[in-house]
Amino acid sequence: MSEHVLIERRGHVMEITLNKPKVNAIDHEMSKAVADAFVEFDKDDDLRVAILTAAGDRIFSAGWDLKALDRGDAKLDEWWDDGDYGYGGFAGLTENWTMNKPVIVALNGLVIGGGFEIAMACDLLIAADHVEFALPEMPLGIIPDSGAIQRLPRLIPHNIAMEMLLLGRRMPASEAAHYGLINKVVPGDKLMETARKWADDIAWYAPLAVQSIKEVLRHIDQQPLPTAFDIMRSGDLPTYRAMLKSEDAEEGVRAFVEKREPVFKGK
Repeated sequence: MSEHVLIERRGHVMEITLNKPKVNAIDHEMSKAVADAFVEFDKDDDLRVAILTAAGDRIFSAGWDLKALDRGDAKLDEWWDDGDYGYGGFAGLTENWTMNKPVIVALNGLVIGGGFEIAMACDLLIAADHVEFALPEMPLGIIPDSGAIQRLPRLIPHNIAMEMLLLGRRMPASEAAHYGLINKVVPGDKLMETARKWADDIAWYAPLAVQSIKEVLRHIDQQPLPTAFDIMRSGDLPTYRAMLKSEDAEEGVRAFVEKREPVFKGK
């Protein structure tokens, strides 16, 4: 594991912290280290939720390490085939189409470029109140093609997304929350407390039910409503199918009838 990626297990929760001063710029090695952490998280049945954050309070991540590009350690043309970024694409999240476990991102500082793209690939976004978001690629002669082009116009109004993409202006956390880009804005000293509370709440639920949410949503995204129902009824959704037959589903119903709290075991 890289010295720039810190991992802590807390019950059913894995916390992954970016720790590469000054701006958490991500090169091949760091991307693979983050991706490896998410692979470990996904494969461990005892882990149910991940929290991604960064050290300090200045910056979450500036994204791609442009100094590595300038040195020739990375190339721009077809960069996705240049070296090993790890399973799941850049930082293990931007093109991860198989991980059904939820990831909460706790944004501690500026969320810029590729760092913004990583954040948008997470499931729940919590930001400290001083956080700002920006896509500053235009003056570099490039575009943010590891998630911003693909995801941002789906998450906020199209014209606002175009403003961020073309003008590179910074969007404060309060405005991001207004558009629904992030879930919650909190004081900086409450950031991890809030993220951990959410993670613990989710980790208490039946794991297969939680994971079914991501699996189903991924398969029905952008589909017409009748097609979405057809996919749920007859599509290849192994986690959802397993959830319907699970011991936890039986336990949840039984506990409700018996007026007690369920004890979920993840099977």
